[in-house]
Amino acid sequence: MKYRIVHKTSYSSADPVSVGHNEAWLTPRCTQSQSVLAHRIDIEPQPSTRVVLNDYFGNTVTQFLFNQGYSKLLISAINEVEIVTPAKWVTSPPWEVVLADVQAHYSHEALQAFEFTFDSPRCRRSTAFADYGASSFHPDRPILEVLADLLERFFVDFKYDSTATTVSTPVEQVFRQRRGVCQDFAHLLISILRSLGFAARYVSGYLRTLPPPGKPRLVGADASHAWLSVYCGPLGWIDIDPTNKQFPTTDHLTIAWGRDYTDVAPVKGVYIGGSSPQLSVSVDVCPINELPAAESLDASAT
Repeated sequence: MKYRIVHKTSYSSADPVSVGHNEAWLTPRCTQSQSVLAHRIDIEPQPSTRVVLNDYFGNTVTQFLFNQGYSKLLISAINEVEIVTPAKWVTSPPWEVVLADVQAHYSHEALQAFEFTFDSPRCRRSTAFADYGASSFHPDRPILEVLADLLERFFVDFKYDSTATTVSTPVEQVFRQRRGVCQDFAHLLISILRSLGFAARYVSGYLRTLPPPGKPRLVGADASHAWLSVYCGPLGWIDIDPTNKQFPTTDHLTIAWGRDYTDVAPVKGVYIGGSSPQLSVSVDVCPINELPAAESLDASAT
């Protein structure tokens, strides 16, 4: 499946911003199941300085600085990716084998995964989290069966509620109130798995959404999405989506991963000046075969 994703972020303020330094995690990653066909980030007004680099986790980051200031800022990321169905594992090792692998970290892959077993700014281990997750971990149970059971329990116990949290709501509060959004659920399930000693990382990206039957697709009505990935020893990293109770396949589009949202916020930065700031974000995810034939993206653009 081939997709085009258009992610637009608009800032405006009553008074001009005099200086702004920003970073954007808006370039898709290449993975075993995802290829980047084309990518472009347009920034208006033109930044004073703009560079592209890789962060510690291998994500592509666009840094852009404004020394001349602005009253309005528009960041448009236009991506085309191709997703193939990930390999399906018929069998998987017992969870005890996976846990021993990551804790001993003898292999290079396990050593890299081991750093995702620790606390991070938005994901913290606790006895309460470990107790919640423990009932899925029956002796000798295959790790994929464990994750499927944990997803099922989590989906029943936690309800999606866009009014229940903010971007800064602590993961402990989400656990108590049993409500939140995709970012909260990814952080909480990461915290639960890390509390049991497993390696889990935060994944940011997009989810293809389908309109109700008989209704047209609304351009720009999609949103950023968040899920997590769990290190499963010989299986490598396995993505799971607690918000939708899914093992992602071809409808999840990966942008970046890190310890938690702090590492891979779509756009962040600092600025001097400005007043009464306004922010708006729109996301559109569309299969390329549903786009007008005249639309194309220059694959050489960055």
